[in-house]
Amino acid sequence: MERCTGMNILISAIICTHNRAKYLTKAIQSLVDQCTPKDKYEIIIIDNCSTDSTKEVVERFIGNSNIKYIYESTLSLSFARNTGWSNAKGKYVAYLDDDAVACPVWLDKILEVFETVTPRPGCVGGRVESIWESPRPRWLSDWLLHGLTIIDWSETPHVLTNLSAEWLVGANIAFPIEILKSVGGFTSSLDRVGNNLLSSGDVFLEKQITKMGYSCFYHPDIAIGHHIFESRLSQAWFIRRYYWQGISDAVMQILQERPSTLKRLRFSISEAGIFLRSPKKIITLMLPTSDPEQFTQKCFDLITLGHIYGLLRFANRWL
Repeated sequence: MERCTGMNILISAIICTHNRAKYLTKAIQSLVDQCTPKDKYEIIIIDNCSTDSTKEVVERFIGNSNIKYIYESTLSLSFARNTGWSNAKGKYVAYLDDDAVACPVWLDKILEVFETVTPRPGCVGGRVESIWESPRPRWLSDWLLHGLTIIDWSETPHVLTNLSAEWLVGANIAFPIEILKSVGGFTSSLDRVGNNLLSSGDVFLEKQITKMGYSCFYHPDIAIGHHIFESRLSQAWFIRRYYWQGISDAVMQILQERPSTLKRLRFSISEAGIFLRSPKKIITLMLPTSDPEQFTQKCFDLITLGHIYGLLRFANRWL
């Protein structure tokens, strides 16, 4: 199913989706309704092994000449994202999650940043606002919203100078296509495969881009809304999410530093020793709590444990 044939495409908007037909209609509609002239952009839907009515949802929009449907049979978010840019005709590619809704000027603002900011950034993104499907729990602190892909770094557009403090997210991110070609796209070692919670493929790519000498640029007007599922508003989900964040951090460290087995072992022993010498951390980790500050600390401690486990258990997969 391919209907997009325009020769003047400037930017390709890509949605990678897996069994989210219920949300996909809103995501696609938000791209169809962009202020950008239709002949300047295309919409690419990467169906990543969906078994629901995803294809039928896309077919309802096929009358719009700028929509392209591609079925990707390898189940992997990173693989699907790479399939997206590999099939794009635009000078730039912009990624929107399948459970997100882009503001009407989303593509215009992305193009504005790429075309006016000097030197031209290697990566552009913006604010992600929450669309709550259930009331926000009182134990959910503002910081933990980042685990739900919610970011708002300020009302001022700016270069991100410290990706450990401020970063762009894959739900709302764009690149010049030649930059993606230069780095080889998204690494297959990070991000979701099925139901695991491996993450940070977007941040790892941002770090690769900055190492090349390009900047990552945040603009608040490049805004989307992101659905927050009721199933994710439980402490059990956050405990799993942040433990896997630690594993993801370990994978990034392995990919960046290529540490020896001995170095990984020494680092893990040191990190575990620091943790075990803090009775408060152990108590916080074990006891239930509805206090936002205490639960946030519990999640931070789970990152540490996941990091230790990731260094010891998963390293040989990526060395």
